[in-house]
Amino acid sequence: MTDIDQRRHPSEADQNSSAAAEPRWPALVAALAVAGIYGALPASLSAGPRWLALVVTAILLVPSILTHRSGRHHWNRIVGYCITGVLTAFMIWSLVLLVRALPAHKESPVALLRSGATLWISNVLVFALWYWRLDAGGPYSRGLRPGHTEGAFLFPQMTMPAHLRKERWSPMFIDYLFMAFNTSTALSPTDVPVLSRWAKVMVMMQALISLTVIVILVARAVNIL
Repeated sequence: MTDIDQRRHPSEADQNSSAAAEPRWPALVAALAVAGIYGALPASLSAGPRWLALVVTAILLVPSILTHRSGRHHWNRIVGYCITGVLTAFMIWSLVLLVRALPAHKESPVALLRSGATLWISNVLVFALWYWRLDAGGPYSRGLRPGHTEGAFLFPQMTMPAHLRKERWSPMFIDYLFMAFNTSTALSPTDVPVLSRWAKVMVMMQALISLTVIVILVARAVNIL
């Protein structure tokens, strides 16, 4: 194999060492956190038993960890989509139940406040997982590049002069978590412009969910006062 071919087709060891540069444990903790705080919802607002989300997530995390450690990145990506999709389904279903329960006054003000906070936090974590999983091909694909110069989001580091930014800078989970938090708080990204159409759709969905939760809490508070 020529030097050019070697540059085009890096060895598996090189790929694994590059992809391992980004730690995966923050995303794992976020997924478990979403499933765990789901248990704080009242039984009437949860899809099935309140422990169901945690059990399903824990079961799916096993093949996710195994495929990552064995270098089966295609299957790891698929399992990752399944985990985030399941958490998204649980969150949206509970939000629908919350909207339906509001006119009937089935939940106490304290339970409503706790449920709204739970769904708001879940919204931040779930969409942070989606952004982290989808942007620029996901964490594995980002790790294969010498630096992050293009993607669905324009991070401030990408616009800095080369001599001011780190040579191999690449966004990690905390960067997507920060962006997701700002989107849920300000109902729009703040310092990270959105470039891709799919990302714009997801940001609109996240802002809509956050706005729905806020409106529900405000409407209930006004009704109480």
